[in-house]
Amino acid sequence: MTANPATQLSRRTFLSGSALVVAFSLSSRAFGQLAGGGEGSAGPAVVAPHLPGSLKSSPMLDSWIRIDADGKVTVFTGKVELGQGIRTALIQVAAEELDVPPAAVHLVTADTDRTPDEGLTAGSHSMQDSGSAIRNAAANVRMLLVREAARSWNIEPDGIDTDGKGHLIGPNGRTLGYGPAASALSLHVEAVPDAPLRDPARYRTMGTSLRRVDIPGKLTGQPAYLQDMRLPGMLHARMLRGPSFGTRFQPSDIAAISALPGVVKVVRQGNFLAVVAEREWTAITALRKFQDAPFVRTASPLPSGDVAATLKGLPSRDIGILDTRNATAPAASTVSARYSRPWLNHGSIGPSCAMAHFQDGAMTVWTHSQGTFDVRRVVAELVGLPPEKVHAIHVEGSGCYGQNGADDVAADAALIAWDMPGRPIRLQWTREEEFGWEPLGPGMLTELEASLDTDKRIVAWKHEVWSNPHNNRPVGAGGVIAGGEVAKPFPVPEGKPIPMPEGDGSRNSNPLYDLPNMRVTYHFLKDMPLRVSALRSLGAHLNVFSIECMFDELARAGGVDPLDLRLAHMKDERAKAVMTTMANRFGWQGRFRTDGIRGCGMGFARYKNLGAYCAVAMEVAIDRETGRVAVRRAVAAVDSGQAVNPDGIRNQIEGGIIQSLSWTSREEMTFSPDRRTSFDWSAYPILRFEDMPDTIEVHVLDRPGLPFLGTAEAAQGPTAAAFANAVADATGLRLRDMPLSPERIKAALGAI
Repeated sequence: MTANPATQLSRRTFLSGSALVVAFSLSSRAFGQLAGGGEGSAGPAVVAPHLPGSLKSSPMLDSWIRIDADGKVTVFTGKVELGQGIRTALIQVAAEELDVPPAAVHLVTADTDRTPDEGLTAGSHSMQDSGSAIRNAAANVRMLLVREAARSWNIEPDGIDTDGKGHLIGPNGRTLGYGPAASALSLHVEAVPDAPLRDPARYRTMGTSLRRVDIPGKLTGQPAYLQDMRLPGMLHARMLRGPSFGTRFQPSDIAAISALPGVVKVVRQGNFLAVVAEREWTAITALRKFQDAPFVRTASPLPSGDVAATLKGLPSRDIGILDTRNATAPAASTVSARYSRPWLNHGSIGPSCAMAHFQDGAMTVWTHSQGTFDVRRVVAELVGLPPEKVHAIHVEGSGCYGQNGADDVAADAALIAWDMPGRPIRLQWTREEEFGWEPLGPGMLTELEASLDTDKRIVAWKHEVWSNPHNNRPVGAGGVIAGGEVAKPFPVPEGKPIPMPEGDGSRNSNPLYDLPNMRVTYHFLKDMPLRVSALRSLGAHLNVFSIECMFDELARAGGVDPLDLRLAHMKDERAKAVMTTMANRFGWQGRFRTDGIRGCGMGFARYKNLGAYCAVAMEVAIDRETGRVAVRRAVAAVDSGQAVNPDGIRNQIEGGIIQSLSWTSREEMTFSPDRRTSFDWSAYPILRFEDMPDTIEVHVLDRPGLPFLGTAEAAQGPTAAAFANAVADATGLRLRDMPLSPERIKAALGAI
């Protein structure tokens, strides 16, 4: 993949010839309250709180939309494509409110020289923040175009319509193209909150399953990812590091490695070591030679006990999440349970990669990080450049969803490029480096206790969760590996919890259900025995798993149908609609009763209690000889508010179901006291094609005109619970510690 010239436009070049944009406005940035992102990263300051979505931080219309004299439309977003289909959905949003064909919209994703800073692409915030901003910005622009046509024709704006093709339509068949109308306008104006949105009854684009624009290249083998990118004069680099985070190779013969044919240089800054070569294979050969040396552990030994013992042995800061107290009938029965998940790897199919080029005093970095603007901040501090001298450009990578190695590899590449000005540096981590050095999804522990009265009403609920922080994404040089390796290391920032309602380890620990007495406590563990950070859905994966498993355990104890118990304790009508839709489509009431082999289970949550509603039901079959669980069918219902692209929503729920099944039934990082020991797919198994559900159905409840709700992470918790509840239904055994692997299920079956 050669560099796209468009990604290297200067601001001056970008503005020349523009019909609509007079000045390109980017709001001031601040390390403060994030206007979007959901994982506590640095972000833009909120300067217009009355506006929707990310317009709060970038309220000027020219931050979002440009229309050229020939009618070409360019839309800008600070969010990025991670495989979640956001490019397609945002194009549809812009096309709908501008009333132009989707093919007429060119979307530019996060680029620190061109787009607004919208913080991280994380936490299922893209549609809520960027989608809402683009929707309202486009409505503002359409309103201004209509007013300009009205001024030109000397008529009232109410008499003007648009035709869906980029034309303004007036009385007596008069027409005016968007391009000519735009020539008389400037969008260097602040958006207004009440620009008229298009009537859902007249939608042309939103609500349709437009084909995803990112898929054709991926399916046909065209350059699609940063890993495919090539630049003229590019050099290849490999990092010379120990086998996993917290280790370092003992000094080896650097001179001999430098003298290998094809090696251009060994870059050394303190303990930061990288080999740079003309050809990638030469760099790999040099890396292997370096790895013949012994290594030492430079950090504390890795924990040897199970997740519960490890986490409970750490000092905690207790944070109250909920404490509600109401008079109820006395408890008739009580259920107590402990649930856990291990440390998880991101398991990105393509190991992390970055490109960096330092020339004429400026650094350009191509990155697949979810925080493109954070990459600029990190690199600027790491190499000592002013932020305006660092240009970070997002290019999609083949693997993400959380903080994998993308941020670290971008910093690595930039530090190498700083040492070798004039030549583009391509740095590709190996599979072993990805498993050994990336931050892991934190191991977690919950303890729940709940009581029923004689009327089968839940009268008491207690939920405790132990977790390290999930929000260690780098916002400065101390947050990346290279920052701790250079001659003058940068201090590692202290991990901090994300406050509710977003939460991190506490995310979704507060049930959406109407329960009279709830006490929820987050035991925040600042000290991290392992390098951890964000993994898709953060603490919601285990918290929803725990809540929804407890509901099934209570239902079993009280002799109540699990669906009936949930509906009896839910007041939110949209939540009820999602659960009943799932149940009806699954045939819950007519499901077969367990025969020791087959079973059914369900799970529900509203992600963060402010995102999409999702309910999942699952039918499984157990091979009692091997413990293998075959998922015969999974049925989900989801309410994401206004459905921009129903098929895109289905894609995300299907993907979330598969990913969560892999986490819940297979994945677990292993380690010895001196290093991680899961370095490839044999030691870190993930779900294979043969283990996919036989069928997955996703039913989308459209809510025309209602706000967008984040979808991408809505299925992880409900799926985990549905799987565990189905296994319990089939076997009569309640397994509470992930992974619910074939080996553990077989062992449990053998114990009865």
